[in-house]
Amino acid sequence: MILIDNGVIKLDYDPATDILHVNYPDLHGYLVPEINYNIDIIVDQVRSYDVKNMLLDARQTVISIDTDASRKVAVYLASALSKTRLMKVARVASPNPDLENRSEGTIHEINSTINLPFQLRSFTDVEEAIMWLKMK
Repeated sequence: MILIDNGVIKLDYDPATDILHVNYPDLHGYLVPEINYNIDIIVDQVRSYDVKNMLLDARQTVISIDTDASRKVAVYLASALSKTRLMKVARVASPNPDLENRSEGTIHEINSTINLPFQLRSFTDVEEAIMWLKMK
């Protein structure tokens, strides 16, 4: 069921599997305040539906901001999600190797600075990510 589709983010929740599918938003400088606002919406939905599993899909994400700015957005998201009851986040990687290298550096920084209460894994295949999310 589509919870939100506002042009910045799309949230599709499947109550049967308890998986919230989130399309990671495009990161452009002029959108950063709007993206942070939408991260708050994501977190509110995770809390409202007591979501335990999230599929964060970055395959279509376009990033035009510098590494530091995109890290701040990712850290804001991870920090906000760490205050929920989320248990697993499966991130579907970008096919762009430059963006993926950047993302892996950001994930490493997040793991070393924030004590994430949920498991975080990256995948290249959506079906594999969903299978992992469904595992108990």
